[in-house]
Amino acid sequence: MPHNPSAPEPRLAELQAQLAAIGPVLPGTINIAMNRCGKPNCACHSDPPRLHGPYVTWTRKVNGKTVTRRLTPEQLERYQPWFENNRRLRQLITELEALSLHTAEHAEGWPPTPPPTAHDQRRR
Repeated sequence: MPHNPSAPEPRLAELQAQLAAIGPVLPGTINIAMNRCGKPNCACHSDPPRLHGPYVTWTRKVNGKTVTRRLTPEQLERYQPWFENNRRLRQLITELEALSLHTAEHAEGWPPTPPPTAHDQRRR
């Protein structure tokens, strides 16, 4: 008789509790840029340069298209925990997938799946 795949493992309970505790999430990437302008006499071209910015952009995919929104520093501060929550959510989901796969393989007697290669991890 195969192992009961619904039997909770200690780490599974921990993952479920951590997932339940995550608050709002915002997906995407934050980029903070300091720029030089095209005016040759501007302070951004002096030595040392005083660059323009910071300019904060939030980029994400919506229906397969890249969407970029500019954020103020105050908005970045306000929503930074949501971006961090999204990063943590992705980590927890990856761990939950690996644990579930291991449990199913063990329960069914399947050979273990090899770990992802660096190439596979870049594609995520």
